[in-house]
Amino acid sequence: MTEFTNPVLAGDRPDPAIIRVGDEYWMTYSSFESAPGLLLYRSTDLVNWTFETAALPEPLGSTFAVDIAEHDGRFFIYIPFIPTPWSSLADASIFVIHAPSMAGPWSEPIDLGIRGAIDPGHVVGEDGRRWLFVNGIRRIGLADDGLSTVGELEHVYDGWRYPDDWVTEAYALEGPKLLRRGDWFHLISAVGGTAGPPTGHMVIVARSRSVHGPWENSPHNPVVRTQHADERWWSRGHATMLQGPADAWWMVSHGYEHGYRTLGRQILLEPIAWTDDGWPVAGARDIGAPQEAPAGAAPQLAPAGFDDDFATLRLGERWAFHAPRPGEAERVRSDDGLVVAAKGSGPADTSPLCLVTGDHSYEVEVEVSLEPGSGSGSGPLEGGLLLFFSNRLFCGMGIDGERMLSYSGGARTHWREPVEPTHTLRLRIRNEEHIVSGWYRLPGQDWVRHGVRYETAGYHANTMGDLQSLRPALYAAGDGAVRFREFTYRRLGD
Repeated sequence: MTEFTNPVLAGDRPDPAIIRVGDEYWMTYSSFESAPGLLLYRSTDLVNWTFETAALPEPLGSTFAVDIAEHDGRFFIYIPFIPTPWSSLADASIFVIHAPSMAGPWSEPIDLGIRGAIDPGHVVGEDGRRWLFVNGIRRIGLADDGLSTVGELEHVYDGWRYPDDWVTEAYALEGPKLLRRGDWFHLISAVGGTAGPPTGHMVIVARSRSVHGPWENSPHNPVVRTQHADERWWSRGHATMLQGPADAWWMVSHGYEHGYRTLGRQILLEPIAWTDDGWPVAGARDIGAPQEAPAGAAPQLAPAGFDDDFATLRLGERWAFHAPRPGEAERVRSDDGLVVAAKGSGPADTSPLCLVTGDHSYEVEVEVSLEPGSGSGSGPLEGGLLLFFSNRLFCGMGIDGERMLSYSGGARTHWREPVEPTHTLRLRIRNEEHIVSGWYRLPGQDWVRHGVRYETAGYHANTMGDLQSLRPALYAAGDGAVRFREFTYRRLGD
């Protein structure tokens, strides 16, 4: 018997959307402020996933939970965008992109004119008409080609109410995903809030014989919920149910790992069973334990470290900009390493290149070389290596040609590390279960440990209110460019 262990795709990959195409499965997830966005992964067994492409090279804003659909041989991704910075879901707009296959090429985004809604879920009704359900739960009709709307948003479902004494973030009825099985349409939604207490987020199900309702709540609700904070996976929700290999049923969702909210919401897989009267129920007692894999699944690929000489720019597959502007990729080029044109005045506004990780402990290392500009930029040139959560929260090290710069808690610290002025320095950051240490090395000299360690267990969404994760990052700010050479990522421990 082949087994797998959750997560099946580690690191911050929230709000998974998944579709079966023949004997393959394609998945993407919320990009939020990262670009390239909507990274597409492919699998033949639901356990092992391979990056294929980015469906959205230039996001129009923060990219929230999407849905993937196939209709008449064409593929669609329905995408909520929210302008950045944003303060309200009322600012959201839903767009669509389409392609002849999941591998693309994908169209430019088309505005559907839907405002104040996120979390689209596509379905074809019993009469062949197409619909989008959104948070709320509301719905709107789609034209036959799926590229425009018909009518207005209308409220169609009130949700299932959990007991008042359950500890959740908020009710937050959202994430509708729909499937048709036999004579029934099943509406799978999330309630309880996606962050907050570990017992918050959960999966609920309702069904109807018509896409027009009425919707009957499952007597088994919630189908999935973290019941105790001592479980390995917290805030489980935003689920899609589908048939996997051998036509067995599975559920893909996301959750925070107990003790490692810093890694963001990771992708989880678990079996689904169907009751005699046609309701889906969770098929695993503990998804934190090893699970029997789908039929024919290959052994689960073990995570691995890597070296990057930047001869190939793996944007999307490996690196992504945080909070970029249009055309951000023009800042980088491969030339004896990675040359990054400086932007902004420091780590907070430089749109660093970030790397998603799902490891509890790891070490990153890179050589940083400054190439100052003409003096007409936004301040002194600096570059370095960070652990970056958001523009308000990061830690790490950099140089500006005169001194070494130290950052913690999203700000430059008072600490003055005794490093002679230099334009080239090799930097190393080690994160061992939230304890972060740094080292640096001048050309031809020995490694020196940075004088201060940081504790980063609080660098997560509940601290900052941003749905991000703590990621290794390269930054270049000020006037000029920074050349990064010989980047290394090493996993530590088990």
